[in-house]
This record gives sequence, C-alpha cells and structure tokens, in this order.
Amino acid sequence: MPQPAPREATLPTRTARRRRLFAGCVVVAAALGLAACGTANGALQSQAGGSPATRPPITITPDTGAPTGTPAGTIAPTPGSDAVAGSPAAPPATPKPRTPKQPGTPAGSPTGSPAGSTTGSTTGSPAGPATGAPSAVPAVPADSSHPATPAPPAPTAPGAPGHAKPGTVLSSTASGGRTVALTFDDGPGPATGQILDLLAQYHAKATFCEIGQNAAANPALVKRVLAAGHRLCDHSVHHPQPFAKLPHDKAAYEISAAKDMIVQAGGPGTQVTWFRAPGGGFNADNEQITAGLGMSSLGWSVDPRDWSRPGVPAIVSTVQNQLKPGGVILMHDGGGDRSQTIAALKQLLPWLVAQGYTFDFPAA
Repeated sequence: MPQPAPREATLPTRTARRRRLFAGCVVVAAALGLAACGTANGALQSQAGGSPATRPPITITPDTGAPTGTPAGTIAPTPGSDAVAGSPAAPPATPKPRTPKQPGTPAGSPTGSPAGSTTGSTTGSPAGPATGAPSAVPAVPADSSHPATPAPPAPTAPGAPGHAKPGTVLSSTASGGRTVALTFDDGPGPATGQILDLLAQYHAKATFCEIGQNAAANPALVKRVLAAGHRLCDHSVHHPQPFAKLPHDKAAYEISAAKDMIVQAGGPGTQVTWFRAPGGGFNADNEQITAGLGMSSLGWSVDPRDWSRPGVPAIVSTVQNQLKPGGVILMHDGGGDRSQTIAALKQLLPWLVAQGYTFDFPAA
C-alpha cells in the first residue's frame, strides 16, 4: 500500500497551479478587454469621421444650420471640434443653398423688385415711370385755360401756306414796300359779286375770309373768287364771339370744319392759306390749332369799322389816314347791308392807285 506524499510536498504544487490558472485568466481577460476596447474605439472613429457610407445622415436646417437627425445613443459631432480627443476632426457639413431675400421689398410688391424701383427701362435709356405711377399729364398753356393741343406738323417751304410760326398774327403784306392787302370778311354774300366787279376794274387782288356755312351755301361765289385769282381765308363756321374764350374743342371745330367747308365749296385743289379769328379773338390755343392745320393767323393794320355802317366818308377817311405801306385793310362783303362798303371802295380803289400802291396778299 503506497504511502501518501507529505503535506509539505503538495503545497508548492497547488500554489504553482493556482498561479498558472490566475495568469491564464489575466491573459484571457486582457485579450477580451483589448477586443472590447477595439470595438468601442472603432465605433467612436466611425462617429467622428469614418467612412461616408456608414456615417448617419446629417440634415442642415436652412434657418440655423444646426445638425438634426443624429441617431439615438451616438455622439453627435460638433462642427469645428473633434468628437473624441485624439480622433480625426469631422469635416464640416455643407449648408443647403438659400435664396436671399430682396432688400427693401415691401409686402405685396413684385418678386425681386426693390421698393421704389422702376420698371420698363432699357439699356442706355432712362428708367420708365414706376409701376402704377400716373402717366404724364400734358401741360396747359400758361395764358390759356384750354387744354394743350398736339404740336403742329412741320412747316412747308418758305412762302407756302402755313409757314408762319404759332403765336404770330400777321398784319402786313407779303412783299412789303408800297403795297396794300385788301381783305373782306363774313362772306360770301350778296355784296361779294359787286366787290369782285370793282376789283376787276382796277386789277386789284384781295383775300376773302369766309364763314364756313356761307361758303357751303354759296359754292358758285367761292369758285368765282378763286377763278378771279383771289385767295381764301378761314373765318370760322358760325363767327362766335368772344372767340378767344371758346373751349379748345369748340375752337378746333370752328376752325377745322370751316376750312373743310370752304375747300369743298371751292372744289379740288382749293387752298385756304389763313385763319382770321372773329373779332380778332386770337390766343395761344387757337393760333396753335391754326398752325396745325397749315394756316397762318391773319390780323389787320387798318380797320374802318365798315361793318357798323359809320357812313362812307368815315370809312374812306379812316383808310386814308391809317394806311401805311405794307398795310392790311379790313373790310366786309357779308354779315349785313354792305352798301356803304361798296360805295367807299369806289373812292378808295382809284385813290390807292393814285398813291402808287400796288395790290398784294397778306404775308403767309
């Protein structure tokens, strides 16, 4: 029967085994710890700046740029800092492009149009009026209560009808010198034929300022005036007075319609060279209307007031005393009883010839 080993002999053996077992446990624990640490470190590196394929998405809020959507239980990186000390820094996320607000755009204004901006301008030209702004209002002449009329057309060649500038009332002959222009208003009428006969005796030329409605009622007399080599002047449709007080539209009608009536009565090719305002009632408005119709504004330098029938001697003496070379005499062939005018002409025509006057037309 074998004898058991002494107690003292087994103690070292047990101690050695325990030490070896402990050492093995330490080695196993260390290996497990290293594996765990590696796994944790890998997770942290993935959060801090690992592969883009495994990094959780980050959404940038347009207003603040703050990251959202970080998965629960992970460490959200702070832009510009490392997630973990010693790990690579995460690249900053690129914010989503934002459309800047237009400065100064009030509520309700067109998109992209600053407040007070203008629209409609083109390159090299001044900006147009602001959207919704009232259009420019035509100016009213300072000396007239009537609206402004359109600018007159370009004047014709010098000496042709309508060459006078607006604002000029003519009261002299075309040639000047020792000439005289005879003018007769308010016809054609009963006295027109007799006056034409007297003028023909002295080879005198005259200008007849005709009322539109009278011309329309006596086209044969209008044609006779033209056939004798005399010229025509517009004297309105109805002879309203005071003519300068007429509204623009009324004045425009009186002037333009009378011209049309005279032209129609005279036939094709009829020229109406002047307009004489009833009573001499010219103003800036009707002068501009006249020029726009290709006519000149015609006044006078001698007025014997034959229309009032002051007597033949008064008519004759007024003309003889007031006439100067190049003057324009105002007389009448219509508008009432013109017997005094005819009697005065029988004296004035030979007197004019004896004074060396020749007969001319008004300036135009």
